[in-house]
This record gives sequence, C-alpha cells and structure tokens, in this order.
Amino acid sequence: MFRIRKEFHFSASHQLAHLPAGHQCARLHGHNYIVVVELAADALNADGFVRDYHDLKPLKVYIDDTFDHRHLNDVLDVPSTAENMAKHFFDWCKARWPEVSAVLVSETPKTWAEYRP
Repeated sequence: MFRIRKEFHFSASHQLAHLPAGHQCARLHGHNYIVVVELAADALNADGFVRDYHDLKPLKVYIDDTFDHRHLNDVLDVPSTAENMAKHFFDWCKARWPEVSAVLVSETPKTWAEYRP
C-alpha cells in the first residue's frame, strides 16, 4: 500500500457552548489548525503517484475561503470539535478523490483527532 499526506493550515475561533460553563473550551477561543489529508492506493498511477499533490489544491482553496480566520460555529452544523472537523474534511475530500483514506486535525502541537473509516 502506498500512502501520501499533505498538510494545510488555518486559524479560526470557536466555542463549544454545550460544555459546562467552567470548561475552558466553553469560552470563545481560537487555534492555529493543521489539517492532514492522507491518500492511499495499492498501485501507483501512470505518473508514479498515488495522486499528484497539485490535485489537492481545491482543499487549500476550500479551507482558505471557508475556514481561515472565521468563527467555526458559524461554518459547521455540528460542534466544532477536532473530531467533527476531521470527519467533515474527510467527507469533503472523499467526494473528490477516491484515494482519501484519512484526515487528521490538530488544534495544538500536542493534540490530534483522526477520522479513518
């Protein structure tokens, strides 16, 4: 199995208002997010790629236009947890590139959430 990954960055605010009032994530706050999309294939294409990294540019455009410097509570229909965001980005990517096998989202240098069916 061949696997490739590409990393994307954005900054955004959010608030997990459904959490108890004393929980730090219930307060308005922001993160410098990292999104990693992973693609996998049993065999390489005629160019020797799982997929050309350039083909993933629409994800950068989507992130920049929809998520960067936004309030995520206004963007997503579900709580803006890293787990929900990983699933959201996975579904968006999978609809475009069948080789997508996982998406990871980081809110801090020490925390990661992954969606992998």
